[in-house]
Amino acid sequence: QVQLVESGGGLVQAGGSLRLSCAASVSRFSDATMGWYRQAPGKQRELAAAITSTGRKNYADSVKGRFTISRDNAENSVYLQMSSLKLEDTAVYYCNLNLWGSNVWGQGTQVTVSS
Repeated sequence: QVQLVESGGGLVQAGGSLRLSCAASVSRFSDATMGWYRQAPGKQRELAAAITSTGRKNYADSVKGRFTISRDNAENSVYLQMSSLKLEDTAVYYCNLNLWGSNVWGQGTQVTVSS
């Protein structure tokens, strides 16, 4: 059974930085598209960033220039470096793995940005 374990969330002041990590227990991780989604209170879950198996990256307009997604296939891990954090970045962040049509979600990690 595929599992995703996220870490790195927490409380940070506006303008600060955080790095989220997601480790996957799956073979053929390198074939997967990995994504970071987020869900703020009262809002729908939305894509923040994604990276394909070939390294192509996609960002939501709201995070472009501030967030960077990366992956380490040797470690079966994906990362989200978040900088210049804003109050509106406060949300639960979920790691997502999409592999051959199967979708797996992590348990989520809370990111809270304070003024």
